[in-house]
Amino acid sequence: MLIRTWNVFHGNAVPPERRAFLAEMVRLASADDPDVLCLQEVPAWALPRLGDWSGMRALGVVAARPLAGSAGLGGAVTELHHGMLRSALTGQANAILLSRELRLMADDRLVLNPLGFRRAEARRLGLSRRARLAWARERRLCQAIRVDAGGRFLTVANLHASSVPDRRCQDAELLRAATFADSFAEPGDIVVFAGDLNVIRETSGTLKALASPEWGFDEPIADLDQILVRGARASRPQRWPEDRRRLDGRLLSDHAPVERTIE
Repeated sequence: MLIRTWNVFHGNAVPPERRAFLAEMVRLASADDPDVLCLQEVPAWALPRLGDWSGMRALGVVAARPLAGSAGLGGAVTELHHGMLRSALTGQANAILLSRELRLMADDRLVLNPLGFRRAEARRLGLSRRARLAWARERRLCQAIRVDAGGRFLTVANLHASSVPDRRCQDAELLRAATFADSFAEPGDIVVFAGDLNVIRETSGTLKALASPEWGFDEPIADLDQILVRGARASRPQRWPEDRRRLDGRLLSDHAPVERTIE
């Protein structure tokens, strides 16, 4: 099973341009028929279109709600200049795209940074007022799905952690997401923990903990974007080279897709 994750940067190129290339990105990421494609930073207006662009079954969840009143209106206004407006009006979503050969058994979602959780963690960590305000700025989610892959059962958690200067906030979110994924999975499931985690292995206590025997996930790579696997052998994660995500000379997204194959 080929698993891939990509933060699509709201369809923007690097450097951002007036127009976006989200449809091209989704087609590129799905062209070789991955079994599971996890996406982050998807504008909310695009969720109904992901299936048509990819030919896959798309399950999306809105994390940051559109400020323009509706995703469609936000998308229309953002067309004026995608590079400048990004998610300011369109909101932000996560999505998991599935091969048609996988049978969906269940799906769920969890808010990673609700008010009560932030307050409790802020007290525990002694966060500054600035860090607390930054953490409250944008709602983040972890979505989870469970599928039947021809008699093998797979739980996939897809998340985009907050971007806060105090990285202890992201670590707290990761632990919350991992606990959610662990409770959502059934005994014997292969568990995949994927997405833009916004922390690196060298400084993250949670990533170190997830690779311990207690949690049983394999080692993270040196990247913000991860695919961690538990319960099956898997190839080493591969980060796409820049040339693979170029379109007519422009570089798509400020993140590279990361992928690995579960044996």
